Amino acid sequence: MTFRQFAFNNVLRNKRTYAAYFLSSAFSVMAFFVYAVFAFHPDMENGNVHNNVSTAMHFAEGLIYAFSFFFVLFSMSAFLKTRKKEFGLMVMLGMTDTQLRGMVFLENVLIGLSATVTGIGLGLVMAKLMLLSAENLLGLDESLPFYMPLEALGLTFAAFLVLFVVISMFTVIILRGNKLIDLIKGSNMPKKEPKASRLLSLFAIVLLGAGYAMALIAKGMVVFMVMIPVTLMVIVGTYFLFTQLSVYVIGKSRNNRSFFWRKTNMLFVSDLAYRMKDNARTFFMVSILSTVAFSAIGSLVGFKTMVTNTFASEQPFAFEYTASGSTKDQAQNAVSEIEKALNEAGYDYKLLQASMSTQSLANAKGSVYAVKAAEFNAIATAAGEKPVDLKGDETVMVYYDNPSKDELLTKMTVVLENGQELVPVSIQPSVTYPISENYYVLSDERFERLKHENMDTFYAFDVAEWKKTKNIGKMLEEKFSGSSDRFISAAYELAQINQVFGIILFIGLFIGAVFFVASGSFLYFRLYADMPDDKAKFKAITKLGLTDRELSSILTKQLLILFFVPIGVAFVHGAVALTSMQRMFEYSLIKESFLVLGTFVLIQAIYFLLIRSRYIKQVSSFSR
Repeated sequence: MTFRQFAFNNVLRNKRTYAAYFLSSAFSVMAFFVYAVFAFHPDMENGNVHNNVSTAMHFAEGLIYAFSFFFVLFSMSAFLKTRKKEFGLMVMLGMTDTQLRGMVFLENVLIGLSATVTGIGLGLVMAKLMLLSAENLLGLDESLPFYMPLEALGLTFAAFLVLFVVISMFTVIILRGNKLIDLIKGSNMPKKEPKASRLLSLFAIVLLGAGYAMALIAKGMVVFMVMIPVTLMVIVGTYFLFTQLSVYVIGKSRNNRSFFWRKTNMLFVSDLAYRMKDNARTFFMVSILSTVAFSAIGSLVGFKTMVTNTFASEQPFAFEYTASGSTKDQAQNAVSEIEKALNEAGYDYKLLQASMSTQSLANAKGSVYAVKAAEFNAIATAAGEKPVDLKGDETVMVYYDNPSKDELLTKMTVVLENGQELVPVSIQPSVTYPISENYYVLSDERFERLKHENMDTFYAFDVAEWKKTKNIGKMLEEKFSGSSDRFISAAYELAQINQVFGIILFIGLFIGAVFFVASGSFLYFRLYADMPDDKAKFKAITKLGLTDRELSSILTKQLLILFFVPIGVAFVHGAVALTSMQRMFEYSLIKESFLVLGTFVLIQAIYFLLIRSRYIKQVSSFSR
């Protein structure tokens, strides 16, 4: 057997241990490759689809690559610890330090090369499906045909080959500091009794409580200001939660005799303290990574929903045209073009028209808009808003209804340049007119008495099936692009918003998925690193009378803690973060938050069920 064959056989013999690391690495490669396929797509590079998509995809590649480096480095360090005894035996049998480091280097490169090829292969198999999915998710007008991604292949293969070679060099350096006696003892070295500081445990409670309170109390832009200190407090608090507070609480639970002496609780609680201490850093990393995934995806989904719903509610008409800088004939020609396009497409519509008169203020710089009550009521009724009821010279002040606005508007009296006073009898919100400031609705008679030196005309096209008018809107926006007048197509603008957020969401979903897969992998690494100790421990205990059912119960409890304590902490962190985000935008994100958080918890539950039966079977098979 050659040295290379020996290294290859070592990988095959440890395939169960390396499985999660291999699959997680392959998933990272696949995600990187998918973004590269999009970034180098001919339609992307030529700007036929969206000018910013290619740049965004390359940015996502960079994030995944940077994260993959640290993920692989941590994974390999964890695996080296589980193989210390094996390395010690090899050294005792005559393997030199150079040969040992060479063997580890070859093994790592072999696994990395296999993961790279597998990831690229999976990406190629799923490329067409992902291109089709992206068309819908990104809201692209043009299709993305499949092509042979030679540039993406070359970039992915070269990038990850370099990454795994560099990581392999790091692992070789890690091995240099190990003595033979440490390698032989491996994980059999006696562990110290886990102890926790009461002060640091209290510090964890204070940090987390203060961080949550600041995040939940803050409103508006204050949320953005406290984001960094709150994040730091929660991160530090989470670290001490697992390293100190959890161990302290478990230690105190031993004083509860009715609980501690019940059935197998003595064995479970005693072992749990050691597990929490040993797994504290893993739990911490899993919680933080999962929180990042929860918060990022939840924020993106929620923000997209907020923007699209707000836009749809503030654009009640399919098309809006405001004639301000054109002549009357030019405006009439533009309106005729819109009517012609709707008629040719076979849409039923209702044309609404309103005049907006600019009135200068007396003894003050600036002006206000005045509109006619009859025209306002017709447009407000079509938009489903409240009409006004004016008598004589009464006036109603209307303000723009912005959901993110956090102020109470009071009645405002203004004096016009001609000496007339506009004294509002009431105020009300409206989004119908293309005016983003306060304006005044006057009775028809009073409006006619005003001097109109500067008059804009607003045309609204009310179409029942307005969401289907995107193509017409795109054509008309291109036609009116050089005009000084204002034209808006609700369907086309909404499609543009969906496309921009679709790009961000597409990137965020994959990056969040990579983070979450990495979190699950960390748990898998920790679980199988402890398996040899569990086998030896439970083999000894079963000789004292521990039944298979009791063994299964203890292992199930331990696995529940391993899988759901960090994900539970991340769930709370994510819920607080999304609630804080909701208070910043003053928009309910409850539905989106529960959808995202619930999906991640469901995935974790499925992962737990898959691992539990296999792990219990493997431990119990060696316990007798």
